[in-house]
Amino acid sequence: MNPLVADEAASHARHGGQTALSVNVNKVALLRNTRHLGIPSVVRAATLALQAGADGITVHPRPDERHIRAHDVHDLAALLKDWPQAEYNIEGNPFHNLMGFVRETRPHQVTFVPDSEGQFTSDHGWDLAQDGGRLRPLIAECHALGVRVSLFMDPLPEAMLLARAVGADRVELYTEPYAAAHGKPGQAAELQRFTAAARAAQAAGLGVNAGHDLNRDNLADFLCAVPGVREVSIGHALVADALELGLAETVRDYQRCIRAASLAPHAPEARAPGPGRGLDQPGGASALGRSGGGHPS
Repeated sequence: MNPLVADEAASHARHGGQTALSVNVNKVALLRNTRHLGIPSVVRAATLALQAGADGITVHPRPDERHIRAHDVHDLAALLKDWPQAEYNIEGNPFHNLMGFVRETRPHQVTFVPDSEGQFTSDHGWDLAQDGGRLRPLIAECHALGVRVSLFMDPLPEAMLLARAVGADRVELYTEPYAAAHGKPGQAAELQRFTAAARAAQAAGLGVNAGHDLNRDNLADFLCAVPGVREVSIGHALVADALELGLAETVRDYQRCIRAASLAPHAPEARAPGPGRGLDQPGGASALGRSGGGHPS
């Protein structure tokens, strides 16, 4: 049996079949980097998130080190050794600086993202017709190291067979288009696109992750509608909410959103968005959802 297949099954079973929450700590590092005091601590933030029930930690170490720095990747790898139930996910472009970190730390999962150097934030998925041939040997190398590979992808059903063909284990669906449409007339159509992409991925033998601009307002609706999402990675909105609620309570609230979605009897894409949901309710107004909130993560 392919050990990666066994690992994939074990990963899903570890969370009782529920979507796992991976907390992206990039924005904690971004704040720290504005001074030379070493605060806030990325490792401490990750520890608090894990203590509050996060299922994993995500970082995206960009070549310019605007937020996560090389030592953070290694410090978090050391931390995660003390949390065997949690997973470590490192994101980035494998044609830039990512593969060195993968070889040195061997995380549970690596997410290949087609960012250019200096790009403001991730804003599109891979074009596998163009880049698949270059990705294939790097995916094989990750497998040889025992690392699961996820590809950051737009919600295009026809691309999922290509993702599987180059060797990916999962895809991470780029959810910004859904987030932008949430609560608007286009929400149902976007959810249909993501549902079709998720089903195509699963039919191809891929696990499905999701991320980008997910928050407490839109997360449960997405998970109710899109089947079988294994993991969501959330950073910008989660850190913004933590400024109001505290990090531990914010993580618990995101987990409440996930649990609410797992118990929901039907998909909500046709439901009109409900105003006035409180901060203490799953899917309540997040900092990102208010006037003045930002999107990049």
